[in-house]
Amino acid sequence: MRRSNGGRLSRRDFLGGSAALGAGAFAAGLLRPGAVCADEPAAEGQPATPAAALERLRTGNQRFAAGQPINPQRDLARLREVAPGQTPFAALLGCADSRVPIELVFDQGFGDIFVVRVAGNIATSVEIASLEYGTRVLGASALIVLGHSNCGAVKAALQGGEVPGQISTLYQHIAPALNRKTMDLDTAIVANVRYQARKLKKGSTVIARLLAEGKLTMAGGVFDLATGTVKPVEL
Repeated sequence: MRRSNGGRLSRRDFLGGSAALGAGAFAAGLLRPGAVCADEPAAEGQPATPAAALERLRTGNQRFAAGQPINPQRDLARLREVAPGQTPFAALLGCADSRVPIELVFDQGFGDIFVVRVAGNIATSVEIASLEYGTRVLGASALIVLGHSNCGAVKAALQGGEVPGQISTLYQHIAPALNRKTMDLDTAIVANVRYQARKLKKGSTVIARLLAEGKLTMAGGVFDLATGTVKPVEL
């Protein structure tokens, strides 16, 4: 199935809660354990629109959080299928934390998500370049900035103390999002997701143009390590 360019989507498309694809994506009410689309096929074609791409991620996380993943497209046959070339339907900027394996969190498989992971899910020129490739060149139609609860990089930036080696170089990419006097860790994690999303939009003419043309939609979320759900972050 070829991806349609579709109409332009607002950033609330990822946060809506409606069953309609144009508004469904990570609404907290739809992420309750047990509210699962159990009959979703294990293998699907490319989502037709950016909204459909977000909906697929939402329902995948819904299954994961409910303990009912279908583990689609994770066998050797699928790997061989995508070996000649990749056409991911989504791109994601996430943290390198070992507790946040993206394909598992969203119940996806080989070739589905173009993932860029770095401590603190920061958007520097290197990460931006990679995500430009994932969206403009490979055709991913949904771009997600994903933080997670109890993030060590954000915690360290919030505290601002001494750390070994070059770890402190992360601070400069996170600290502008934070108010050390007023923010607790949970608030800081959300603020960092919003800040990195702004950097992606402002730092990339490629991504900004795709968004303006309606070929790409961007959304934010925080993965809760306690529940397995992705909570929406309004950008």
